[in-house]
Amino acid sequence: MSSNSHSQQDYEVEIEKTSHAWLKAMRPRQPSEQNRGATPLELLFDLVFIVAISIASTQLHHGLSEKHFSEVLPLYLMVFFTIWWAWMNFTWFASAYDNDDIAYRLVTFMQIIGSLVLAAGVNQVFTEHDFSVCVLGYLIMRFGLVIQWLRAGFSDPKHRKTAFRYAKGIVLVQIGWIIYQLKLVTFTQLEFVVLAFMELCVPIWAEKASPTTWHAEHIAERYGLLTIIVLGETIMASFTAIHTAIADPKINVDKPLICLMIGGMIMMFSIWWSYFDREAPEVLTSSKKAFYWGYGHFFIFLSIAAIGAGLAVGVDVITGHAKISNQQAEYAIAIPLSIYSLVVWLIHDLQTDHGWRKLWHPLTVLLILLFPLWGNIGYATLAIGIFYALCILFRQIFLVEKQSS
Repeated sequence: MSSNSHSQQDYEVEIEKTSHAWLKAMRPRQPSEQNRGATPLELLFDLVFIVAISIASTQLHHGLSEKHFSEVLPLYLMVFFTIWWAWMNFTWFASAYDNDDIAYRLVTFMQIIGSLVLAAGVNQVFTEHDFSVCVLGYLIMRFGLVIQWLRAGFSDPKHRKTAFRYAKGIVLVQIGWIIYQLKLVTFTQLEFVVLAFMELCVPIWAEKASPTTWHAEHIAERYGLLTIIVLGETIMASFTAIHTAIADPKINVDKPLICLMIGGMIMMFSIWWSYFDREAPEVLTSSKKAFYWGYGHFFIFLSIAAIGAGLAVGVDVITGHAKISNQQAEYAIAIPLSIYSLVVWLIHDLQTDHGWRKLWHPLTVLLILLFPLWGNIGYATLAIGIFYALCILFRQIFLVEKQSS
């Protein structure tokens, strides 16, 4: 104990000697740190992603309305992965090493600039299948992220191997993105999937050396904040579509449109309730569970944004501006809602619920997918919203309380 104590003290002294007002040594943040919350810089970083998510959701909306399913869905998945993964890289590093010195802030500003460049390239992906601007944005963000990991490696001997693995892995995969972009052909879906898989493997490989000291409550708050941002963008997307329809003098605001509006809002409130009714830190108890939980959120964010696009498609169908049927439009809402509900079950309830309660969400998903058979987009959306809200209330009143008693 004495030897370990002295070595820790020596390490602290070494850290202090290398610290300056603008460039502090990057000490690992402690998982037991009290009252660890999101910083104003992290909130600013999150707000940048509203732009990219909004553009992706809008393009999905137009693609579905035009009945370009096979073209727009893969592009939406690819674009959303690039947005989500950029956010993921920053968030988990900040949870472990945010020291808020001047250098950290400046490098974060660089990453924010890269995020804006990424957002500027989203439209080009959908219209021309060209990822060049997005890759440029990634290059800017990755340059900043590698600088941060190298700083962490030089400042934190205990996790040096992990930090350098992150830096090497990020550089190698980024080279892969650049090589494929420089080819005289556009990205193929298979190439994208391979590179995306390599991206997902970098943290798993790096953390095996020595897990970083991310903070469970901080991570849960960061994911919750992005969930609210995506929900807000979903509400805005559907509101914009409804407002445009109402503003058209040729269109009468009838019962199906009103039902769609009410059903959509009930759905958004229920998604918020469903997500924040759970205590994420009780699941984030190990690195393995953290990967499962963190990666699973890709489908949560993806599906919430897709619901907004689906509601906008529903408005197009009701007002006669879409090329798809009522039933297809309703599935554009029911399927992403089902994906959201199923993933929440997989990453949380499956680990915390017991007995037959584990089956509640799969049963809910099956029933949700039956509503599009109704055939009327407005009434079916209202019915789905009411049904999903009742399912959330039933779980909280009869399942959670019984389980905790």
